[in-house]
Amino acid sequence: MPAVTLDDRGRLTVPKEFREQYGDQYRLVRIHDGIKLVPLADDPLAALREEFADLETDAETLRTRGRQTALDEAGD
Repeated sequence: MPAVTLDDRGRLTVPKEFREQYGDQYRLVRIHDGIKLVPLADDPLAALREEFADLETDAETLRTRGRQTALDEAGD
């Protein structure tokens, strides 16, 4: 894993190989022992669709199941 340093203006240069693989935009996330760069998709909606493309259950079915579970747990 390459080491990177901040320049005198506080900028971080992401190595080319990482930019080519993950893109040019990242979210900086604080984790318990440091920070993490999370790549942002160019089209977040398309990325979500791709991520969940293999789901066989549609959103309406999931909503209905969720409502029923909530009602069952509430004792209704």
